[in-house]
Amino acid sequence: MSYPFQHTDRPAYDAAYRRSVQDPEGFWADVAANFTGVSDGKKTLEWNFRDPDVKWFSGGKLNITENCLDRHLGSLGNKPAIIWEPNDPEEHHRVLTYRDLHTKVYSSPMC
Repeated sequence: MSYPFQHTDRPAYDAAYRRSVQDPEGFWADVAANFTGVSDGKKTLEWNFRDPDVKWFSGGKLNITENCLDRHLGSLGNKPAIIWEPNDPEEHHRVLTYRDLHTKVYSSPMC
């Protein structure tokens, strides 16, 4: 699986890093364009390091669980999202699928 901002070699990473430093607004606007369920903010970045005051996507909204879990349910729902290996060899490992995580997140009392 590959995502537009997942770099598999050092030159691609270095080029992305340079762009993120030279054009942070453009870089992060392009990253955010690949998210689902985003309502655009008025401005990608507002910054004033003197005060300090930094705002990203001011006025925008994002449901991060939709990007981490929901959009993967159709194609990856029964695939592992997290494989937890304990430090104690006597303990069993745990595998949580995207569907397991989705159920846990949305059945949480905080939802």
